[in-house]
Parts: sequence; C-alpha cells; structure tokens
Amino acid sequence: MSRPEHLAPPEVFYNESEARKYSENSRMVDIQLQMSERALELLALPDSMCYILDLGCGSGLSGHILETNGHVWVGIDISVAMLGIAGEREVEGDLILGDLGQGIPLRAGVFDAAISVSALQWLCNADKKSHNPVKRLYKFFSSLYASLVRSALEDWSGLGHLLMCEFPLSEFKVVAIGCRECSEYSGGVAQVKVLISRTARAVFQFYPENNEQVELITSQAMKAGFYGGVVVDFPNSTKAKKFFLVLITGENMVLPQGLGTNETNHQQNEAIFSRKGKQ
Repeated sequence: MSRPEHLAPPEVFYNESEARKYSENSRMVDIQLQMSERALELLALPDSMCYILDLGCGSGLSGHILETNGHVWVGIDISVAMLGIAGEREVEGDLILGDLGQGIPLRAGVFDAAISVSALQWLCNADKKSHNPVKRLYKFFSSLYASLVRSALEDWSGLGHLLMCEFPLSEFKVVAIGCRECSEYSGGVAQVKVLISRTARAVFQFYPENNEQVELITSQAMKAGFYGGVVVDFPNSTKAKKFFLVLITGENMVLPQGLGTNETNHQQNEAIFSRKGKQ
C-alpha cells in the first residue's frame, strides 16, 4: 500500500473527500485520539493550563484531547479542507492555514509545548522543485525552537514580575552577564541583568519510512538546538508499533520508556541525541 505522502502533496491529498473520511471514520478517529493521548502523556506537562501549538492539527482531533485536559491550543495545517472541518466542529483552538516547511509564523517564546500527530513525515518529501527537505526541516525546527523558548535580558528589578506571571516557568536560570556585573551587584553598585529561560517539550507521533528518514529528521532537530530522542511503543508489533520524537529545549533528558518494552530491551528501542550527537 502506497504511503499518502507519495501520492500527492498534503494540501492536495487531503481534499474535501479525504478530509471527511479521515475525520469521520470511527477506526481512524480512535487511532488519532489514542496517539494524541500518548503524545500528551509524553509531554509531561504540569497540572496547570498550558498554551500548546498543534502542528498539522487537521480537523482538530488532537486539539480535542488538549481541550479535555484543560489546555489552550493553536493549530496549524496546510489543508484547507481539514481546517474547514475543524471549523464545522467548532473546536476551541485558533486555526492557521500554513506550510510547516516555511516555518511557524508566530511570535517567539509564546508556547509552553507543541504536539503533532501523523504530520512530520510529510516534511521529508519534495513536492515542488523549490522544496529541499533538509532546508525545510531545519526551517521548521528552528522556528519551533524559537516559539518555545522565552528568553530576554531583563533588569533584576523586573525578575519578580516575570516569575509571578500567570504562565509559570517550569524551570529558570539567573545568569550574570559577566564577572564585573556580579561584583557590581554584590556591592550594590548596579543592577544585574539576567537571562530567563525555560525548558519546554515538543512531541511528534510520526511514520518514518526508514532509518534514513529518522536520521534526517533528528539531525535537523539537533541542529536547531533541541535535545531529545525517539521513543518506540510496542517495537515488536507490526500493527501497534508507533514512533514518537520527543524534543526538549534546555538541558538533555532521560527519555521515557516506550510502551510494550521492558528494562532489558528499552535501550534497543530508543535513539537519544543531543547537540553533541547521538549517544
């Protein structure tokens, strides 16, 4: 059976007919909802409400899972038909028509996390002569990184306001710009400027065609600044096997264990990478 991304570009493949089939077939809907729930689990979000970017949101099935868990979301998709169905369903998230390969057209540092179900593999295809998968993946991941990372130089006097804002920072660092600033602050001479940064996650459920495609995707994510790796659920099952790319900004992390694995084969079914390369 041919892979959908080999048949036509996503904006063509997901026409009105295919979009409705995808959104109304009970089996396909159940699978999408299950994968969305698993992706949300891998995000490991705090109990408070988060602002989440849904990449390749389609008709809003994954957004529905975000809504039911108390989160606010914004969705981007390239298919007009898919977004039309999402509008008919009166989803709560804001919807944007856009090509992820051209980058995320939103202000930097806005989102707490990002989620994507069954979309990432489409960026590995060159549907036009102008398309270069390597460049498009890097453009996508670098703009995603920017949308998740909130960093700015602030006066020490403004630090309290930032940390008491409505959207809590799950992790932050206070870094003096240099030794001189440190000594001046400790002596009460001047205010120290600080860098506020937080860790954020993005989780992609995707269907890699082969190992080379996994390498292509992870290398561009790493180049864009992410740490993370690939978690494989039910690695020994042909039908149930699922791939999740788990990315994090900031420090490296220990990947969660894939479902259907045990401690002895866990390391065999994950690929961990950092900006220094694979581990």
